[in-house]
Amino acid sequence: MGTNSDGTSGKTGNVSKKSIFSYYKPYKKLFFGDMFCAFMEALATLIIPLIIRYITGTVVNEPFSEALPEIYKLGAVMIGLCLVQFVCQWYTVYFGHMVGTFQERDMRSELYAHLQKLSFTYYDNAKVGSLLSRVTSDLFELTELLHHGPEDVVISIIKILGAFGILWVISGKLALVSLFMLVLMLVVAIYFNRKMKRAFTERRVTLADMNGQLEDSLAGIRVVKSFANEDKEIANFEKHNGRYVEAKRHSYVYMANYQSSMNFFSTLITVISIIVGAAMMAGGELTVADLVAFILYINNFIEPVKRLINFTETFQSGWSGYTRFREVMAVCPDIEDAPDAVPLKDCKGDVSFDHVSFHYADHNELVLQNVNLHVGAGEYVALCGSSGAGKTTLCSLIPRFYDVTEGAVRIDGQDVRKLQLKSLRDHIGIVQQDVYLFAGTVMDNIRYGKPGATDEECIEAAKAANAHSFIMELPDGYDTDIGQRGVKLSGGQKQRLSIARVFLKNPPILIFDEATSALDNESERVVQESLESLAKNRTTFVIAHRLSTIRNARRILVLTEEGIAEEGTHEELLRKNGVYAELYNAGH
Repeated sequence: MGTNSDGTSGKTGNVSKKSIFSYYKPYKKLFFGDMFCAFMEALATLIIPLIIRYITGTVVNEPFSEALPEIYKLGAVMIGLCLVQFVCQWYTVYFGHMVGTFQERDMRSELYAHLQKLSFTYYDNAKVGSLLSRVTSDLFELTELLHHGPEDVVISIIKILGAFGILWVISGKLALVSLFMLVLMLVVAIYFNRKMKRAFTERRVTLADMNGQLEDSLAGIRVVKSFANEDKEIANFEKHNGRYVEAKRHSYVYMANYQSSMNFFSTLITVISIIVGAAMMAGGELTVADLVAFILYINNFIEPVKRLINFTETFQSGWSGYTRFREVMAVCPDIEDAPDAVPLKDCKGDVSFDHVSFHYADHNELVLQNVNLHVGAGEYVALCGSSGAGKTTLCSLIPRFYDVTEGAVRIDGQDVRKLQLKSLRDHIGIVQQDVYLFAGTVMDNIRYGKPGATDEECIEAAKAANAHSFIMELPDGYDTDIGQRGVKLSGGQKQRLSIARVFLKNPPILIFDEATSALDNESERVVQESLESLAKNRTTFVIAHRLSTIRNARRILVLTEEGIAEEGTHEELLRKNGVYAELYNAGH
């Protein structure tokens, strides 16, 4: 088990061995075009001052009739080089950024697909806001590095080496003076960049924390308002916001130190070069043309150094994003297909628990211990017991939301761990107490049970779930937008839509997880009718909070921390005067 920087835990391993460079491969033509243009842009920048030196040092000393045509020719060459710079820079800015955008898309798709594979164990500890930060802002910073990194390095190296070589040819003494100042500039830059590394990491972590708190607060806005806790949430957000500001302040302190130092040294190198160069001119060691060219190249020498140092800022942010990207990608899915997994075919719905024990990954205390249970195809079984007895956990083992710690869960005699996950879950329908509806229309949410289903199939499913009548009363019927999480619908309406989804899916095995416990009596009656209609001829597990909803069940199982304590009908269990009778009497 490993723990990530946002507190999530999971089994880690080499889920994907792709290196950061592999994301260039699909776009290598665009990338090499970008590098070629970066090279040509840098080369043009180096050639222009040489032409200026030649004009000011040689051509202007020739007779006017000879000098003028040559000046025009060389001027045309320089204008041509300016056009080369323009075209190359346009290419690097546009296509270079598009390469980064394509890489960002690929990484985001890869990360999202991986998140879809991770089990409930991971999401039990995950913060949605932090995950959103990894999928969005982290990957943006990373692709900025992937785009600007190679480009900045290529341009900077060519300009630095080319400019220094030309400076050395013009005046070795003056070049050494400039180099000494440049070394001082680099020492200062490296010092501040080391300080910036920790500050940027801290800033990213605090931003993820703030996003997490914001997402949590807005998702639960109705709870916030029902308790009149707006001031508490504002104070909590201000605390996170303040931490983020403080983290940014630290990074900006080092950024200010760095940028002001770089500008200081840039100007200082130019000033000292002019002072030393003027002294050399006075001594006859340097010509005016050489000094003009030298000053022009000084700028070409300093600019790529600053660009390279700026790259370290991009690198710090991007590499931090890459580290967090790899952190999630390195989490192995706890639940995945076995190498020899087979599809579940002709499922009858016979379910058995064979000496099943289970505990959660981050706890050693058993939730279920040595459970043996057989539920025949088409049988209706109710599960009840005190909170924490493991009712939901027991049912979660059937679709492999979690894997057993010991023993085996079998469907039609086949261990669920030997079945392909998609095939297994395609045969199981779940109706939960906490209904989740997606933002969109009524039709979209029903069709979620069977992507590709026709409108007619969706309407038939709604009718079977007693939902058609209320849907037709909505402003736009099946095309009505129900809002985030279905906020525009009542609890009973949302529950009936979730049942319609399962009707459309038409699975042989059903799990009702306290599906009516949060509803009023009238809504409960309608939903209960829908559930009973859905359960006909299907293997059904009903997790009951209110025992009145399972009085007519032919088989009731009473779960305790020791396992299945009692079994029988409502009347049989009352006559035993045991755990069930105690629970029933406590509720009446």
